[in-house]
Amino acid sequence: MDRSTLILSLLFTLTVSTRTLFSPVFCGTFDTEFDITWGDGRGKVLNNGELLTLSLDRASGSGFQTKKEYLFGKIDMQLKLVPGNSAGTVTAYYLKSKGDTWDEIDFEFLGNLTGDPYTMHTNVYTQGKGDREQQFHLWFDPTADFHTYSVLWNPHHIVFMVDDIPVREFKNLQHMGILYPKLQPMRLYSSLWNADQWATRGGLVKTDWSKAPFTASYRNFRADACVSSGGRSSCPAGSPRWFSQRLDLTAADKMRVVQRKYMVYNYCTDTKRFPQGFPKECRH
Repeated sequence: MDRSTLILSLLFTLTVSTRTLFSPVFCGTFDTEFDITWGDGRGKVLNNGELLTLSLDRASGSGFQTKKEYLFGKIDMQLKLVPGNSAGTVTAYYLKSKGDTWDEIDFEFLGNLTGDPYTMHTNVYTQGKGDREQQFHLWFDPTADFHTYSVLWNPHHIVFMVDDIPVREFKNLQHMGILYPKLQPMRLYSSLWNADQWATRGGLVKTDWSKAPFTASYRNFRADACVSSGGRSSCPAGSPRWFSQRLDLTAADKMRVVQRKYMVYNYCTDTKRFPQGFPKECRH
């Protein structure tokens, strides 16, 4: 076991767990909570609604979305990504609002050649503007088993999590004139599609269609969230702790370890992209 893996293993054993901080969740089955929106049969709900799979072949990918829209919450999903030679494929998993000035909280998993790591791409859009990319290599094989990918979204911050370990935080810095998603309800979406023009090594490695169909799997969707409908939001009974939750010292330490060891791109350090100075949020 190398030093990086040892550090993360120790962090896994710490007693403070994000999961224990939340009230009861909405946990419907895939056939009751989601619509498969495209793919002509390539998206399938299996095991009495407990499992959903998306497939990609040369003709088409596939995708789904939640029936409900959310305005703040904690969203969890377990994913098992495309195994083997997944170069050129992208598995997108994200929250997004409607319209031309949309908000979005974005995970994308960029495939790679067999044995090379996936790249986990994250981004935050506010009123149609993104350009806030941070990318990571995961500390495990995301194709060997299911792992939990989560978004905590409240009025204070957005936190991206992997197996309950925070990997990225986007703070609400509206007092500095930085837009923050807080007014537009979002649905959860996921899709599996071909992006070999850019996804793997900048497009140098193309999709090997002899390996198709490519398949990603989903289970254990959980939404402890305020559901928006008709301009009104209905939140879980009581006062959900996620609504005011901030990162404590333990969680912040976990995030710093992940970022130090596994972050492979950060827009806040890209001097070529921002020669006149970094965006204001990069200072906080």
